[in-house]
Amino acid sequence: MTARLADIAAQAGVSEATVSRVLNGKPGVAAATRQSVLAALDVLGYERPVRLRQRSAGLVGLITPELENPIFPALAQVIGQALTRQGYTPVLATQTPGGSTEDELTEMLVDRGVAGIIFVSGLHADTTADTARYEQLRAQGVPFVLVDGFSPKVRAPFISPDDRAAMRLAVTHLASLGHTRIGLALGPRRFVPVQRKIEGFTRSMRETFRLGSADVEDIEAELVQHSLYTLEGGQAAAAALLDRGCTAVVCASDMMALGAIRAARERGLEVPDDVSVVGFDDSVLVAFTDPPLTTVRKPVPAMGQAAVRTLLEEIGGTPAPHSEFVFMPELVVRGSTAARTAPGA
Repeated sequence: MTARLADIAAQAGVSEATVSRVLNGKPGVAAATRQSVLAALDVLGYERPVRLRQRSAGLVGLITPELENPIFPALAQVIGQALTRQGYTPVLATQTPGGSTEDELTEMLVDRGVAGIIFVSGLHADTTADTARYEQLRAQGVPFVLVDGFSPKVRAPFISPDDRAAMRLAVTHLASLGHTRIGLALGPRRFVPVQRKIEGFTRSMRETFRLGSADVEDIEAELVQHSLYTLEGGQAAAAALLDRGCTAVVCASDMMALGAIRAARERGLEVPDDVSVVGFDDSVLVAFTDPPLTTVRKPVPAMGQAAVRTLLEEIGGTPAPHSEFVFMPELVVRGSTAARTAPGA
């Protein structure tokens, strides 16, 4: 047994004590180290203990609000690939209107013995939702990670893009093109990412155009329009902003941005000659729309990989800090924004 431990330790590049902890299913071993030991077992031709064979083929749940917005399939693909590389099997559970709720999907996954769950844009992002459900999940011993949204009431790792910085990038870009009447189209105010985008937008508008702090309420009342995260929602929100004289519209999703372009065209306006439009996400295919969409790229690969890495650390017994990990977005300039040359810009 000692000789076998030494062989495995040498192959995995770890101590014999670490090998022993892994073989006996003890906590306190990082997920990557655990996988190295299991890989060494395979290379040396040793049979994995039954409990480790089950763990290596464990299920991990991924709950998303929907799949119509391309950003969710993109994130699911990154997370699924990262889990598969670590020997886990991803189980995608999607909410649909009139279908299963987040709580029902969570219960289904727990009943199937998942090793952990990743929640994307779930109820943790809704400031009006009861967060007790997450404490109950923790009490059941199920590790979980929350993506897109933050609540100080929930003890868990959070993975988020920097929504405030995203708005700063968009406003600074449009201001450099000569736009001063810039509108913001986004979803319902109760969601944390929406609130953060509003904060970033109003602060950037105030600093860029040297407005007083008293103007913040006016900025939000005049230049911020709430709607749904859909093409139709973006169209409705942009129509309202265009009616208020906006020459540029920043949207909280690429789908909304495509709706904003439709709203402009319905008024006989050209994008970007008459109206500039900025999206958010950098979804697949928006580089090929007419015109190609300027957007703020959400760091999906980094966020997805971090979510998996953090969850596997929780599963492996070395939990990450119960805090928020924030990732910086990037402005991608394409053809939907241009310099404002018309009178009254």
